Amino acid sequence: MVLETYRERTAAYRARLARPFLGVRPSTLTLAALLLAAAAAGLEALVRWSTPILFLPVAVLIFLSGVFDVLDGEVARSTGTASSRGDFLDHTADRYADLLLLVGIAVSGFANPLLALVALVSLLLTSYMGTQAQAVGLGRQYGGLLTRADRLLLLAFATFLEGDLSLPWPWAPSAPWERLHAFGLRFTVLDVLLAYFVVAGQVTALARARGIYRGLAGSEGGRSTGEPPRSR
Repeated sequence: MVLETYRERTAAYRARLARPFLGVRPSTLTLAALLLAAAAAGLEALVRWSTPILFLPVAVLIFLSGVFDVLDGEVARSTGTASSRGDFLDHTADRYADLLLLVGIAVSGFANPLLALVALVSLLLTSYMGTQAQAVGLGRQYGGLLTRADRLLLLAFATFLEGDLSLPWPWAPSAPWERLHAFGLRFTVLDVLLAYFVVAGQVTALARARGIYRGLAGSEGGRSTGEPPRSR
């Protein structure tokens, strides 16, 4: 799933969503998104000493964090207050939010901590490649299999499933299916999601790196050796 491809189609809906917040500073919305992610991470960690039902409000908080992450940029563009400082603040807050959410999952006891660490590295590498393109003058890259919108939506859905399937609903088996013993392996819904983050994150990072390298070759008159241009 690549939600970034629907950016143009959803422009009118995003503008309508941002309308009630036009009087709010974009940096305040950025901070709100980070605080919501931090609250979600805190509840994720508390699951270890409490009950999986906490994953349900976690899912709501992650979704709201994603909404506010969209709002800050929309408000900045609509009010003409977009700036390099705001862009830097937004990307910094996003990385800390990613860190907090995956650390919370690792602590929760519902995912392999090593898998969570590798997934975090993959996500950070994906984001790095996107900003690196901007750093070398090619413009920020948002494409790939795993954009930030994708991973927030998937994370919200997975945490909802993790909490919902742990409850005594009539349709839930007596032993929650996320504890299946397939081929002697014990895994959860969040383990599956993190494994996808690892694979899709690396594919996205490599695709962006390839695009950056090719773009630099074209901008340097066809040079493809990777040598820096000589000073004149």
